Amino acid sequence: MSTITSLGIGSGLDLNGLLDQLREAERGRLEPLAKQKEAQEAKLSAYGELQGALSAFQSATDALNDSSLFASVSSNVTGSSVTSAASSDAEPGRYDVDVTQLARSQNIATRGFADGHTFSEGTLSIETGSGTFDIAVAEDATLEDIRDSINAAGEGITASIVNDGSDEPFRLVLATNETGTDAEIRSISFDGGEDRLVFGDGATGNSMTEGVAAQDASLEVNGITITSQSNRVEEAIQGVTLDLTETGLSTVNVERDNRGVREAVGAFVDSYNSLRETTGELTSFNAETGEAGELLGDSAMRMVESRLSRTLGDGVAEGEFRALSEIGISLQRDGTLQLDDARLDEVIVNDRDALTEFFAGQGDEPGMAGALSQTLSQMLGDNGLLDSARSGVQTRITSIDNRTERMEISIERTIERYRSQFAQLDSMVAEMNETSSYLTQQFDNLNAMFGRD
Repeated sequence: MSTITSLGIGSGLDLNGLLDQLREAERGRLEPLAKQKEAQEAKLSAYGELQGALSAFQSATDALNDSSLFASVSSNVTGSSVTSAASSDAEPGRYDVDVTQLARSQNIATRGFADGHTFSEGTLSIETGSGTFDIAVAEDATLEDIRDSINAAGEGITASIVNDGSDEPFRLVLATNETGTDAEIRSISFDGGEDRLVFGDGATGNSMTEGVAAQDASLEVNGITITSQSNRVEEAIQGVTLDLTETGLSTVNVERDNRGVREAVGAFVDSYNSLRETTGELTSFNAETGEAGELLGDSAMRMVESRLSRTLGDGVAEGEFRALSEIGISLQRDGTLQLDDARLDEVIVNDRDALTEFFAGQGDEPGMAGALSQTLSQMLGDNGLLDSARSGVQTRITSIDNRTERMEISIERTIERYRSQFAQLDSMVAEMNETSSYLTQQFDNLNAMFGRD
């Protein structure tokens, strides 16, 4: 059988062009399926957009479902002598903090030694507030060897070597890692022949000198004197950690975190309104153009809107506040929420416990945020409302793909049948043309034999 490139050679007909037109006409049967798939893919994307808006609303809802949000406190400092951080245990109040002394770590140094100086064998004993530890000094050990051995011991002391620029410039310096008198070095002894390193009461001969003495921090909080081993002071004010930075007077104000609660409620309202905007776009209809949102009339979308509306409208069963409107959140005609900032501020300041119970619930009874969180989890969880809706769409897309594949196979078979028929037609017309030419030639010969023109 002739290939498509040879069609029409025998007959002189444009059979290739005709075959292309037939193929285009046959493939027109695929267009409805392509449009169906495009619509389902658009719906799948719309479900993803809806899920994102619901997830954002769930995050804002979960924040209000945490009772610790309403119990949180914040602290601010006037002055530069301290910084502070308050925990939920802190009690609101004003605290005057007068830092009279900062905690310091101790610093002790040996006399100077010449470059390359070595020590005789011996034991270096160091007593601190936590006990005594020994460092074995080998024969001909250097300052570097002793430094490394002290650091390797891990006993809360860091050794280093400094150069003071004198004729014997190299000095071994020991510094406590922690501040305060509890961590101080109380005594040092090493008898290495001529090199005696000693520190402490009654130390003589090659004695080590204290450059910086260990010192505790001292401060007054509302007139009460407090000492601390470090410059981080915990529980001097209940639930507050103070970091001392310099001497001087500062004022620490601890107050309930009204701003945090206000921002959380505002985020709840904003995220719900954003969700409403998303659902409005996905279910819109333009009467003039006929354009419609991807989820217009969708059953899953109707269920989402219905459940959220019912949960918001039902409020809570118990407590001083039962409905959103009582705390300053009202439902508008367009379905969005509007926040009355003045009313919310009044509730936060004067009825904080009731507000906590309204949103976060009490005991096993969920509040408004808890009820919404449960509803949203049913929508967003595995095998939930949206998961089932997406699975249904994906199943339809797979079905459309299978139908498209079968139809494409059918179209190709039809085109192959047309090609075979065209090849037969081409061959038949070619044979007829040959017969016609032969007959014409024979008639011409007869006419010539009989002298006919």
